[in-house]
Amino acid sequence: MKRYNIALFTLIVCACSVQAQTVEPITYKQYMHKVSADNLEYAAEKMNVSAAHADVIAAKVFDDPSLSFTYSNNEDHTLQMGQSYELELSQNVTLGRRTAGIKLARSQNELAEIVLDDYFRNLQADATIAYLEVMKQKQLSDIKRSAWSNMYDLAKSDSIRLASGKIMEVEAIQSKLEADIMYNEVLQAETDLKQAYMQLSLFVGTTVTDTLFHPIEELKKPEQVFVLNGLIEGAIEHRSDLLAALKNTEVARRELILAKREKRPDVEFSLGWSHNKRVRNEEAPAPAFNGVSAGIAIPLNFSSLNRGAVNAARFRARQAELQYEQMCLQVQREVMGAYQQFQSQALQVKHYESGILKQAQDVLEGKIYSYNRGEVSLLEILNAQRTYDEVQAQYIETLFNYNAALVELERSCGIWDIKG
Repeated sequence: MKRYNIALFTLIVCACSVQAQTVEPITYKQYMHKVSADNLEYAAEKMNVSAAHADVIAAKVFDDPSLSFTYSNNEDHTLQMGQSYELELSQNVTLGRRTAGIKLARSQNELAEIVLDDYFRNLQADATIAYLEVMKQKQLSDIKRSAWSNMYDLAKSDSIRLASGKIMEVEAIQSKLEADIMYNEVLQAETDLKQAYMQLSLFVGTTVTDTLFHPIEELKKPEQVFVLNGLIEGAIEHRSDLLAALKNTEVARRELILAKREKRPDVEFSLGWSHNKRVRNEEAPAPAFNGVSAGIAIPLNFSSLNRGAVNAARFRARQAELQYEQMCLQVQREVMGAYQQFQSQALQVKHYESGILKQAQDVLEGKIYSYNRGEVSLLEILNAQRTYDEVQAQYIETLFNYNAALVELERSCGIWDIKG
């Protein structure tokens, strides 16, 4: 099998060179580092956290004070009643609305960070499954190429036996035909492998015309032991989407508080200074003088009688609590389902490794030996080859399903200790 791994890798390098592509061997650890560093969607999601942090800074701003200047002329040119100047500074006070807005923005910022963590939780799981898919397609392609090579060697042997008169022409034609059919299956397997490579490039943010990454590992069965109750408890405590739902209840409560604070009237405080020039009118003369004023303005907040916005915020807060409770139940169901699937796949892998693969290989080798001695027909060879290929392919599929089930189990539990 190792000989055909090298042959397949060489074939991919040659094919990609024609298309000006570079094939780069990569380990799982290197691949996941590239995913976290170069995935474009993940980079875009990070902008939500940056924007939420900027919103916190924006929420801290105070209302701007107002500065007004007033000039008055009391027919000074004709009646000599003088002129006056007035300068006033006023400040609006919101009575708790700014504080509520800051707390809401901080909660939304924390929510954005948790949502980003949840996005990466799903990203690393999806990226890992894509990596496993490449390994699966690579090994399935190896199986197809190995089967074709066996049949090709058999067809060459039959052509020699035909020339020596040991077999009939129809048998030689059939073995060559079977080799040609298997070669088409090799071509399809290589196409499936190339498509898996392209999906891998998508996760690391490279174009398919630039670089294709070639996993150097093969599918294997990592030994993992889990306790269902511990998994459920860990998921309730650590799973990021559940933490996001919990944080969302806090955000909804903050929005309710802000809605109530916005019903409070804004109070405006003012402080003024004025200067009145001398009045030279003969009937009512007056000296120049300065004046100081201070005031407070409280609006008649009749609009606060409309409780629609507050009631809507209260309903949304209750809705967030119900959604969190529902998600707790959903998480428990997902963990139990993923655990059962993982256990099932583990048993299937164990069944294949109990001797089925070796038995299928022994049968095929025995049939080939007997065929070369003229003791069995070509049909028996073909049946044995197909059985062996199917057993190998099913084993690879089962190994893939086992590893994918492990990924889904850890995704559902909010844990991650997969090392490749």
